[in-house]
Amino acid sequence: MRQGNPFLKSKRSTKLGLREQHKLEKRQRIRAAVRDLFSRHGYDTATMRQIAKRAHVGLGTLFNYAQDKGDLIFLIFNEELSAVTDEALGAAQSQKRLLEQLVGLSQPHFQLFAKTPGLSRILLNSMTFYSEGMHATEFQQIRGRLLSGIEKLVRAAQQDGQITSGEDATLIARHIFLVFAGALRWWVAGRKPDPQEGLAEMKRLFELQINGLHAAPAQGTSPEAQIDSSATLH
Repeated sequence: MRQGNPFLKSKRSTKLGLREQHKLEKRQRIRAAVRDLFSRHGYDTATMRQIAKRAHVGLGTLFNYAQDKGDLIFLIFNEELSAVTDEALGAAQSQKRLLEQLVGLSQPHFQLFAKTPGLSRILLNSMTFYSEGMHATEFQQIRGRLLSGIEKLVRAAQQDGQITSGEDATLIARHIFLVFAGALRWWVAGRKPDPQEGLAEMKRLFELQINGLHAAPAQGTSPEAQIDSSATLH
């Protein structure tokens, strides 16, 4: 059986490797340009042409990576969102009580968005209706993993009696996620969003969800004691 020329095979592999390397370098330059221009000039002011020029790529090449500015936001954030989702789900699994699990899940998100509040505002503003675009499928999968993780926490809490409501776990998880997403947007809209302050308020919101709107505790009973003894969703 005739064997191919190993030198030619090696040469083709090298060319493919260089091509992929050049694509990765272009992607990184585009991401850096987007971060810089959106941070300094704002989302509305920065143009695709300016971004292409800053990244040292042609305008046509830029459109191979994103169809518009909304797409570019997810080009620069999807990788980080995926990593922070993994971190958040891992942190939740390390806790036993639902409240601590949800707080653990939230903390990495506050830390991520506190790094670049301006860009985070653009991202969180774009998330709700981002369903079409080059990076939409990846984003939807990331968000789906987070929702699925919350649902697993809810089901486990129902099984061990932390949640006594018989409501569908999927609906409860969506309710938790919507409060979580809304609280993040409320927090990041502040002038100087502090992650510790945001997390503390998020914890209070989760406590309210878990306890429900019960009557005030009896005199001499602390809110913390009520949470420990009545971790239920209604």
